[in-house]
Amino acid sequence: MKLFDNDRGILRLDYLLLLPVLGLAFYIAFIPHQNYPYPLHVDEWVHLARSSAIIEEGSITIIDPFFGQSVVSLSSNLEASFQMFWGVFQQLSGLSWMSIFRYFPGIIFMITVLSVYILARREGFGLEAAFFACLIPTTVGILGPAFLVPVSMGLLFTPLILFVAFNFRTIRSYLVLFILISFLLAIHAPSAISPIIVLTPYILLNLKGNFKHSLGLALALSLPFLVTFPWIFELLLPTARSLFNAQPHTEFVQLPQLFIVYGYLPIAFCLLGAFYLAMRGKRADYGLILGLLALLLMLVTFFTFNYGVSIMYERGLMYMLLIASIIAGAGLTGIRHLKLPERLSAWLKSPSITRYLNQYLGGLLSLALIIIILLAVIPGRLATPYYYMIDKEDFQTFVWINENIEDNGKIALLDPWKATAFTALTGKHIYTRIHMAPFAKDKEAYSFIRDGSSDSGFLRENEITLIYTRVYEGMKGNVVYSSNNPDLIEVAPNVYRLK
Repeated sequence: MKLFDNDRGILRLDYLLLLPVLGLAFYIAFIPHQNYPYPLHVDEWVHLARSSAIIEEGSITIIDPFFGQSVVSLSSNLEASFQMFWGVFQQLSGLSWMSIFRYFPGIIFMITVLSVYILARREGFGLEAAFFACLIPTTVGILGPAFLVPVSMGLLFTPLILFVAFNFRTIRSYLVLFILISFLLAIHAPSAISPIIVLTPYILLNLKGNFKHSLGLALALSLPFLVTFPWIFELLLPTARSLFNAQPHTEFVQLPQLFIVYGYLPIAFCLLGAFYLAMRGKRADYGLILGLLALLLMLVTFFTFNYGVSIMYERGLMYMLLIASIIAGAGLTGIRHLKLPERLSAWLKSPSITRYLNQYLGGLLSLALIIIILLAVIPGRLATPYYYMIDKEDFQTFVWINENIEDNGKIALLDPWKATAFTALTGKHIYTRIHMAPFAKDKEAYSFIRDGSSDSGFLRENEITLIYTRVYEGMKGNVVYSSNNPDLIEVAPNVYRLK
């Protein structure tokens, strides 16, 4: 019982309970990677290709690694700093890219959940908020913690930004906020804007009674847009104008469906947590509630009326779930502190039984609810579908091409669905690739391979010297097409070179 005798003992128990929560975070982020050791989302393959190109060229301004026909600079690649970060990390660590993309989403998510714990612990519900943060889903449409993408790194810093804003009022704290927002702005602009949306109500709440703090926060959050990255400031006016123009609706990201994926019970706890925080009445508590409402207003406006910035809608969903998870933790804390009603205590007529129930009732009920939530949520996470761009045979073939076929500056033609991963693994240019949906050139590539790669004129006209004829065809799986073209030499299984 000594563990519970003082605050230090309670804190020690808190840390012990935090370990399985962090383990849960890693497991949920690792679920899509259990049986697939390669990057999952097409964006991950793009980041890998550009990271490698940035390191090879020694600059964030690079020749497009996929087609080699244009220059990719900061103005056209706002995530270049994210790619440079991981390129440098890979070089310094010596880890393989496949290990980085397989394991680091889980590691980053663990740190994200830890940062949620740090934020919420001062408010009395650190473990509970960390638990609900573990439940943030990953889908192909909204991305999420299971992918190594900028929004996943942005999630890590948001609770830390809120922690500093809520708890410190010094020049150093404002400098820390300035640095964090600047970093987020460099790697992913929506990740810098989302915590500002959340903090705006808190800044307004502090105008009366703590004007200096509001001013310090406003300057720390806004100056990065004006000082550190002037080229981003040039984008602000066109972006502001777009707010008043209806945008194309994003069909694959449905706000109501996301609530179902996240889970009804976590949503219910979020509502309970909002009530619990409102009853406490602290400014930081009101700031969290109103920050969530501000995010919801932005998301609902875009989803319902199509007004707003589409990328802020698509990526803002993650931040809405993050703040909802933190508030849900407050709801679970309300359950944990549950006491018997006075009438029931009087009816029992036993002080020892009443004391026992008041001591353990809330904890046991919380534990039961946690088990129910996990039984409901984890099967859903396990059943979430993900696409695979390549398989083991494709991977081994692409690695062989990288190691055995010199880059002669010419172009490779292959299944456009696999072409993004091909460039990421080989560094070679391609004829076409599918990123969002197939276009005319993609259909042309499929037809060429299925017709036996027989048109040498087409190859020479487009400077294509390398062909890979293993094509993914949905329900049929991978289908191999042989070549009947005498101008092609098979240098490896399903790999042909033009004479």
